[in-house]
Amino acid sequence: MTPTCTVQMPSKDSICRKKAFTVTELVVVLVIVSMFVMLAVANFSSAMRSSTFKAQIEQFVSTMQMAATAAAESNRRYEVIIDLTEQTYILRQITSPDMDQVLDEEIIIDSDFGDKCLAVFVIFDDLVGTSENFQVANFRAGHNGWQNGGKIVLLDPDENPYSVVVDRINRTVVLKKGDVEILLPKKEDELSF
Repeated sequence: MTPTCTVQMPSKDSICRKKAFTVTELVVVLVIVSMFVMLAVANFSSAMRSSTFKAQIEQFVSTMQMAATAAAESNRRYEVIIDLTEQTYILRQITSPDMDQVLDEEIIIDSDFGDKCLAVFVIFDDLVGTSENFQVANFRAGHNGWQNGGKIVLLDPDENPYSVVVDRINRTVVLKKGDVEILLPKKEDELSF
Protein backbone atom coordinates (compact mmCIF):
# COMPACT_ATOMS: atom_id res chain seq x y z
CA MET A 1 0.00 0.00 0.00
CA THR A 2 1.29 3.39 -0.96
CA PRO A 3 0.74 6.30 1.28
CA THR A 4 -1.50 8.97 -0.16
CA CYS A 5 -1.64 12.57 0.75
CA THR A 6 -4.82 14.53 0.52
CA VAL A 7 -4.84 18.22 -0.02
CA GLN A 8 -7.97 20.16 0.47
CA MET A 9 -8.48 22.67 -2.32
CA PRO A 10 -9.89 26.05 -1.32
CA SER A 11 -13.40 26.72 -2.46
CA LYS A 12 -14.25 29.38 -5.02
CA ASP A 13 -15.98 31.44 -2.35
CA SER A 14 -12.90 31.70 -0.16
CA ILE A 15 -10.74 32.68 -3.17
CA CYS A 16 -13.20 35.44 -4.14
CA ARG A 17 -13.38 36.72 -0.60
CA LYS A 18 -9.61 37.04 -0.42
CA LYS A 19 -9.49 38.94 -3.72
CA ALA A 20 -12.31 41.23 -2.64
CA PHE A 21 -10.61 41.89 0.63
CA THR A 22 -7.39 42.75 -1.20
CA VAL A 23 -9.19 45.11 -3.56
CA THR A 24 -10.87 46.82 -0.61
CA GLU A 25 -7.51 47.27 1.08
CA LEU A 26 -6.07 48.68 -2.12
CA VAL A 27 -8.91 51.19 -2.48
CA VAL A 28 -8.49 52.36 1.13
CA VAL A 29 -4.73 52.78 0.68
CA LEU A 30 -5.25 54.71 -2.57
CA VAL A 31 -7.75 57.04 -0.89
CA ILE A 32 -5.34 57.73 1.98
CA VAL A 33 -2.39 58.29 -0.36
CA SER A 34 -4.45 60.62 -2.58
CA MET A 35 -5.44 62.69 0.46
CA PHE A 36 -1.77 63.06 1.41
CA VAL A 37 -0.93 64.05 -2.17
CA MET A 38 -3.70 66.67 -2.21
CA LEU A 39 -2.42 68.15 1.08
CA ALA A 40 1.15 68.15 -0.22
CA VAL A 41 0.13 69.88 -3.46
CA ALA A 42 -1.80 72.56 -1.56
CA ASN A 43 1.14 73.18 0.78
CA PHE A 44 3.62 73.09 -2.09
CA SER A 45 1.69 75.64 -4.18
CA SER A 46 1.43 77.94 -1.16
CA ALA A 47 5.13 77.51 -0.44
CA MET A 48 6.00 78.08 -4.09
CA ARG A 49 4.06 81.34 -4.12
CA SER A 50 5.93 82.71 -1.14
CA SER A 51 9.25 81.13 -2.00
CA THR A 52 9.09 82.53 -5.50
CA PHE A 53 9.01 86.04 -4.05
CA LYS A 54 11.70 85.12 -1.55
CA ALA A 55 13.83 83.58 -4.28
CA GLN A 56 13.45 86.65 -6.50
CA ILE A 57 14.27 89.11 -3.72
CA GLU A 58 17.17 86.98 -2.42
CA GLN A 59 18.61 86.83 -5.93
CA PHE A 60 18.56 90.63 -6.08
CA VAL A 61 20.16 90.97 -2.62
CA SER A 62 22.79 88.43 -3.66
CA THR A 63 23.55 90.51 -6.75
CA MET A 64 24.04 93.63 -4.62
CA GLN A 65 26.30 91.73 -2.20
CA MET A 66 28.26 90.29 -5.12
CA ALA A 67 29.01 93.81 -6.38
CA ALA A 68 30.27 94.93 -2.96
CA THR A 69 32.36 91.80 -2.38
CA ALA A 70 33.93 91.81 -5.85
CA ALA A 71 34.81 95.51 -5.52
CA ALA A 72 36.30 95.05 -2.04
CA GLU A 73 38.49 92.17 -3.20
CA SER A 74 39.85 93.98 -6.25
CA ASN A 75 40.63 97.42 -7.60
CA ARG A 76 37.69 97.19 -9.97
CA ARG A 77 34.45 99.14 -9.80
CA TYR A 78 31.02 97.56 -10.10
CA GLU A 79 27.57 99.01 -10.56
CA VAL A 80 24.05 97.73 -10.02
CA ILE A 81 21.60 99.57 -12.28
CA ILE A 82 17.96 99.35 -11.22
CA ASP A 83 15.33 100.28 -13.80
CA LEU A 84 11.98 100.80 -12.05
CA THR A 85 10.06 101.26 -15.30
CA GLU A 86 11.27 98.00 -16.82
CA GLN A 87 11.49 96.21 -13.42
CA THR A 88 15.01 95.02 -14.26
CA TYR A 89 18.49 95.24 -12.80
CA ILE A 90 21.98 94.81 -14.19
CA LEU A 91 25.27 94.09 -12.46
CA ARG A 92 28.23 95.26 -14.47
CA GLN A 93 31.92 95.80 -14.06
CA ILE A 94 32.73 99.40 -14.98
CA THR A 95 35.54 99.39 -17.54
CA SER A 96 34.95 102.51 -19.63
CA PRO A 97 35.49 106.09 -18.47
CA ASP A 98 31.96 106.98 -19.64
CA MET A 99 29.92 105.52 -16.80
CA ASP A 100 26.62 106.17 -18.59
CA GLN A 101 27.61 103.84 -21.40
CA VAL A 102 26.99 100.16 -20.57
CA LEU A 103 29.01 97.86 -22.79
CA ASP A 104 27.80 94.31 -23.43
CA GLU A 105 31.09 92.83 -22.25
CA GLU A 106 30.71 94.63 -18.89
CA ILE A 107 27.41 92.93 -17.99
CA ILE A 108 27.74 90.15 -15.42
CA ILE A 109 24.06 89.74 -14.48
CA ASP A 110 21.06 90.98 -16.44
CA SER A 111 17.84 90.02 -14.68
CA ASP A 112 14.37 91.18 -13.75
CA PHE A 113 12.56 91.33 -10.44
CA GLY A 114 10.04 88.75 -11.62
CA ASP A 115 6.28 88.64 -11.60
CA LYS A 116 5.98 88.22 -7.81
CA CYS A 117 8.26 91.12 -6.84
CA LEU A 118 7.67 94.80 -7.65
CA ALA A 119 10.41 97.41 -7.21
CA VAL A 120 8.56 100.55 -6.11
CA PHE A 121 11.13 103.24 -5.33
CA VAL A 122 14.72 103.96 -4.40
CA ILE A 123 15.97 106.58 -1.95
CA PHE A 124 19.66 107.32 -1.55
CA ASP A 125 21.11 108.35 1.79
CA ASP A 126 21.97 111.77 0.34
CA LEU A 127 18.20 112.36 -0.06
CA VAL A 128 18.14 111.87 -3.81
CA GLY A 129 15.17 109.69 -4.66
CA THR A 130 13.06 108.55 -7.51
CA SER A 131 10.50 110.73 -9.18
CA GLU A 132 8.59 110.57 -12.43
CA ASN A 133 11.70 111.69 -14.32
CA PHE A 134 14.12 109.55 -12.31
CA GLN A 135 13.32 105.88 -12.83
CA VAL A 136 16.84 104.46 -12.99
CA ALA A 137 18.99 104.14 -9.86
CA ASN A 138 22.71 103.35 -9.89
CA PHE A 139 24.50 101.83 -6.90
CA ARG A 140 28.26 101.92 -7.51
CA ALA A 141 30.77 99.99 -5.46
CA GLY A 142 34.52 100.44 -5.41
CA HIS A 143 37.40 99.11 -3.35
CA ASN A 144 36.49 101.46 -0.49
CA GLY A 145 32.80 100.53 -0.46
CA TRP A 146 29.56 101.93 -1.85
CA GLN A 147 29.54 105.38 -3.43
CA ASN A 148 26.03 105.93 -2.06
CA GLY A 149 23.91 104.13 0.45
CA GLY A 150 20.16 103.98 0.39
CA LYS A 151 17.23 101.63 0.17
CA ILE A 152 15.26 99.88 -2.52
CA VAL A 153 11.64 99.21 -1.54
CA LEU A 154 10.00 96.12 -3.03
CA LEU A 155 6.46 94.77 -2.71
CA ASP A 156 5.46 91.12 -2.45
CA PRO A 157 2.26 89.77 -4.14
CA ASP A 158 0.22 90.84 -1.08
CA GLU A 159 1.72 94.37 -1.35
CA ASN A 160 3.77 94.00 1.84
CA PRO A 161 6.89 96.21 1.64
CA TYR A 162 10.44 94.94 2.00
CA SER A 163 13.55 97.12 2.05
CA VAL A 164 16.94 96.26 0.68
CA VAL A 165 19.20 98.57 2.68
CA VAL A 166 22.63 99.50 1.32
CA ASP A 167 24.83 100.84 4.11
CA ARG A 168 27.84 102.59 2.67
CA ILE A 169 29.51 103.02 6.06
CA ASN A 170 29.43 99.31 6.96
CA ARG A 171 29.52 98.18 3.31
CA THR A 172 26.58 95.88 3.89
CA VAL A 173 23.43 94.99 1.99
CA VAL A 174 20.58 93.59 4.07
CA LEU A 175 16.95 92.71 3.50
CA LYS A 176 14.46 93.97 6.07
CA LYS A 177 10.71 93.54 6.25
CA GLY A 178 8.77 96.78 5.91
CA ASP A 179 9.62 100.22 4.56
CA VAL A 180 12.45 100.89 7.01
CA GLU A 181 14.10 104.21 7.71
CA ILE A 182 17.70 104.65 6.70
CA LEU A 183 20.39 106.82 8.22
CA LEU A 184 20.33 110.19 6.53
CA PRO A 185 22.95 112.92 6.80
CA LYS A 186 22.15 115.73 9.20
CA LYS A 187 21.48 119.17 7.85
CA GLU A 188 24.13 121.79 8.47
CA ASP A 189 21.90 123.70 10.89
CA GLU A 190 21.40 120.54 12.96
CA LEU A 191 25.11 119.95 13.49
CA SER A 192 26.37 120.78 16.94
CA PHE A 193 29.98 121.17 17.95
